[in-house]
Amino acid sequence: MARLRIASFGLIALLAAACGPGAATTAPTTVPATAGATQGAVATAAPTPDACATANLKTVTAGVLTAGTDNPAFPPYFNLHESPYPSPWEDLGYTGDPTSGEGFESAMAYAVADQLGFSKDKVTWVVVPFATSFAPGPKAFDFNINQVSYTPERAQNVDLSDGYYSLKQAIVALKENAISKETTLAGLAKYKFGAQIGTTSFKAITDEIKATAEGAVYDTNDLAIAALTAKQIDAIVVDLPTADFITNVQIENGAATIVGQLAGAAGSDEHFSLVLPKDSPLTPCVNGALATLKAAGTLDELAKKWLPFQEAIPVLK
Repeated sequence: MARLRIASFGLIALLAAACGPGAATTAPTTVPATAGATQGAVATAAPTPDACATANLKTVTAGVLTAGTDNPAFPPYFNLHESPYPSPWEDLGYTGDPTSGEGFESAMAYAVADQLGFSKDKVTWVVVPFATSFAPGPKAFDFNINQVSYTPERAQNVDLSDGYYSLKQAIVALKENAISKETTLAGLAKYKFGAQIGTTSFKAITDEIKATAEGAVYDTNDLAIAALTAKQIDAIVVDLPTADFITNVQIENGAATIVGQLAGAAGSDEHFSLVLPKDSPLTPCVNGALATLKAAGTLDELAKKWLPFQEAIPVLK
């Protein structure tokens, strides 16, 4: 990571005496000894330590970077991995292993760690339920990565990094349901939707879709998917990469489809942020790491590798 080293310079001290005809002589200005300067000279203070140097980073565990995410962890963010999975990560046959470096967010976490000076063997993972990650209170992680979209409300409780991926919300439905044929945003309002608790997906049900039926809330996406396949709801709202995985892997036999993407409440995409404890000294260092990865094209490369499908889905207007 490119790091800025800031040097503090002493002030030039000017000693001046002013006098005029018949006037009293003005006493010379006193220069504090701490200024470290004399007339006509500039003194340079010792350089400020680089707060983002690896040795100066204050982490939960000294010498180790602790990353958090939810359990189970799902592709394409955390890729499938051969059993046995490392404890405590759940292996449901289609879930991912955060420690593998495979999958968009696993690879992203290790890329950021590398920029901060932590090799893969110096990164450890802890389980952090989605809604807990941005709730008030102390944190057991240095950063959390779990498809957390930036919102001003969340940013009141935690630090949210600069974005590492922009995206839209999407609608998943069974092909046999009439909603699968809808092509406009207005056409969605009459259906019943579900989404995971605490997500911007759930917020989109009222803010964007403006559904007439109250949205159903679930603790996990798996429970929302179960309700969809049981035909208790007409559709679920999830981010687009998750929608792709649900329709291609989790709901078998091609029974589900992505109806379309939502344009965004303000006509703009959301972005995912890393979550850090409020006022964390690591936040500017993480943002610097992301800026370096963006400038190098790494963010785009990871998205193209793990999330290559997003342009093919129509935006509902």
